[in-house]
Amino acid sequence: MACKWITQETFDAVVQENISEFDLNPEEALNEAIQQFESQGVDLSNIVKAVQIRSEENEDATSHSVLQILESLRKSVESLSLSSMSELLIQFGDQCKQGLAHRYLAGQKSAYSVVLEAWKLLEEDREGLLNALYAMSALTDGQPDLLEGVGLKLLISVLQKYSSDAEVTLLAIRFIRHVCLKHEQNRQDLVKAGILCHLTKAISNHGGDPDVVREACSALKIMTFDDDIRVPFGHAHDHAKMIVLENAGLKLLIEAAKGFTDNTVVLSELCATISRLCVRNEFCQDVVDLGGLNFMVALLADCIDHQELVKQVLSALRAIAGNDDVKDAIVNSGGTDLIILAMNRHICNAQICDQGCSALAMLALRKPENCKVIMEGGGALAALQAMKAHPKDSSVQKQACMVIRNLVSRTQDFSQPILEMGAESLILQARSTHKDCDDVAKAALRDLGCKVELRELWTGQIGSLVQ
Repeated sequence: MACKWITQETFDAVVQENISEFDLNPEEALNEAIQQFESQGVDLSNIVKAVQIRSEENEDATSHSVLQILESLRKSVESLSLSSMSELLIQFGDQCKQGLAHRYLAGQKSAYSVVLEAWKLLEEDREGLLNALYAMSALTDGQPDLLEGVGLKLLISVLQKYSSDAEVTLLAIRFIRHVCLKHEQNRQDLVKAGILCHLTKAISNHGGDPDVVREACSALKIMTFDDDIRVPFGHAHDHAKMIVLENAGLKLLIEAAKGFTDNTVVLSELCATISRLCVRNEFCQDVVDLGGLNFMVALLADCIDHQELVKQVLSALRAIAGNDDVKDAIVNSGGTDLIILAMNRHICNAQICDQGCSALAMLALRKPENCKVIMEGGGALAALQAMKAHPKDSSVQKQACMVIRNLVSRTQDFSQPILEMGAESLILQARSTHKDCDDVAKAALRDLGCKVELRELWTGQIGSLVQ
C-alpha cells in the first residue's frame, strides 16, 4: 500500500525535468513521472496528473488550469467585477468537479477564502449566488475541513432568504452535505445553528421537486452518521431524535414518499433516511402508525427488480423490526415472504443478501412464531444460499449465521431440517474464513446441536479463561 506523499510542486518539477532534460514530449514526460513515483510507493491521489499550461497573461509562467482560473477569480474579486466574477465561479466549479486532486490543489492555494469573498459580494444577485454556491459545493466535496464560521452563517442566511427558491435551496443543501460528511464538528455546529429545521422545511416547501427532496434526505441522513474517526463520541443518536421529535421527520418523509411512487431514486433515499431515524422503540412504531410499513411492503412488491430500492427498503424494514410489536406487524403484512423473494431474486447482489439476512435475523429474534413463518417461507434456505453465493463477504456470512442461530435458539425442531440443507459446513467455512464471524458462527453451531470446540487460554489471572 502506498504510504508516501509528495507536493504538487514536486510532481510538476519532475514532469518539467523530463521534458527539458530528457527531451520527452509532454504526454511521455507525464506518464514517466507517474510511473516513477508509483514505483517508489508514492500515493498520487491528491496530485493533478496533468502537464502545466502557460499563462495567457505571462508566457513565462505555467500553472494548472484550476489555479489559473482561481487567480483570475481572485483579481475579479479584488476589482469588484461582479459580471466576470460570476462567470469565473462557474469555470472554477467545473474545474473542481474534475476530481479531488483539483479540489485539493485549489484548497491549498486559499480557494475557499476567494470563493467566500465572491459569495459575499454576490449574495443579493440570485444568478451570482447560484454560481457561488456551485463553486463552493464543488470545492468542499471531500474537503469538509474548509468550512468556517463566516461560511456557516452565510449558508444559514441563504436558506432563510431563499427558502422558496428550489434551485438555490438545492445547491445550498448540496454544500451542507459535502461539509458534513465525515465531519462531526461541522454537523454539530450546523445543528446548533438550526439546520435541521431548514432541511425539513426544504422537503415541505419543495415536496414536488425530486432533486431537492433527494438532496435534503441525503443531508438529513448524514446528520445521523458517526463517520468521523477523529471524534470518539458523536451526536448521531441525538440528531436523529431531534429530526423526529422536533421536526416531525418521520411523518414528513413518509408523506413525501407518497408523491414519488414512480421515482425509485428518490424513494431509495427516503427509505435510507427513514432507516437512520428509527433509533428508538417508539419511532419504529411511529413508522407503522403513519402508514410507512404498508407503503414499504407495497413498494417492495411493486419494485422488486430495482436493486438499490430493494436494498434500502430491506434496510428500513430491518430498522423498524427493532420493536417486537413491529416484528409481528411486518410478518402479518406479508413482509417476510417479500424479503425472501428479494433475496432469491437478487442472490448475486451481496448488499441485498446482507440486508435481507439482517432483516430476517431481526424478525426471528425472540419470536418463535415468526421463526415458523420464516422457515415455511424458505428463509433458512435463502440465508444458506446467500452464504454460498458470497463466501468472501464477511457481513453476508455473519448475518446469515445470525439468521440460523435465531431460528433454532428457541425452536430446536428446526435444527435437523437446517442441518440437512448443509448449514454446518457453510457455518464452519464462515468461521474459519472470517474472524469477525467467529462468535455468531459458534453460537449458531452450538444451537444447531453441532460439536463446537472451545479453545481456552490461561491469562495468568484467576477467572481469566479466554475462549
